[in-house]
Amino acid sequence: MITIERGKVYLVTGGSGFLGKKLIEKIHEQGGNVITIARDEGKLIQLQQDLPYVEFYTGDIADRFDAEQVARLADGIFHLAAFKHVGIAETQSRECVRSNTIGSLNLLELTVDYKMDFNIGISTDKAAVVSGVYGASKFLMEAMYRQFQKNYADLNDNKLQFRIIRYGNVLYSTGSVLCKWKELLKRGGTPIITEPDATRFFWTIDQAVDLVFDCMLKADDASPYVPEMKSMRMGDLLDAMIQKYSKDKDIKPKVIGLGKGENVHEKILADGLSSEDAEKFTVEEITELI
Repeated sequence: MITIERGKVYLVTGGSGFLGKKLIEKIHEQGGNVITIARDEGKLIQLQQDLPYVEFYTGDIADRFDAEQVARLADGIFHLAAFKHVGIAETQSRECVRSNTIGSLNLLELTVDYKMDFNIGISTDKAAVVSGVYGASKFLMEAMYRQFQKNYADLNDNKLQFRIIRYGNVLYSTGSVLCKWKELLKRGGTPIITEPDATRFFWTIDQAVDLVFDCMLKADDASPYVPEMKSMRMGDLLDAMIQKYSKDKDIKPKVIGLGKGENVHEKILADGLSSEDAEKFTVEEITELI
């Protein structure tokens, strides 16, 4: 079991992001002190305005020096930072691998070097059935967490723990298609969709943060800790958004087809239910969530 201890310092990578900010608030509520690192100083400044108790650093976790300047101060790590755009990862593979794989390796090694209490990494359902660079980079990240748990769990008086949480899509996370659709529909534009029949697992921000703490209490090793998630058909999601946000209720979206590295359906676990077969959100539930 992993717990937040009052007065200890916790590093949240990607803390200026959608999920990171919410997680930082929860850690602070439980008495932990928080430091964070991100490459976008503008977002970090905004984060500190919103959460003045956060100590922040600009930098890239793929740079060993940058990673160490924050890791040396931490008692535990919540590793949220990621290069997560599936399509861009296919053409900017080096940048994806540097962030998701090399950056993760830096943090894992520093967790051992500084004998921290834990390192919790956030992964993705794209690592369950790999079909692109993004999924592959997270698949390797997960494998490293399992290796470090096996090799180093006896450090720090048997307290050092490595954990992996595997998510689907968090509603309205940074870069989400929901953000793009909502803004476009309000302006009267024509939305673009890759494949209406594609299905995706979805999760609210509160559920995502709760799962982190659930994993801390219940996970026994570095195997992917996964939730039971409902899924949505992307065409149904867009239809609901059109009805809620567009003046033109009969607008027809532009269908462009799936991009390289994208799956029609996803899985959280390789031998588990696909997003096509999982329980679906009802139209009423989708409308309320969006």
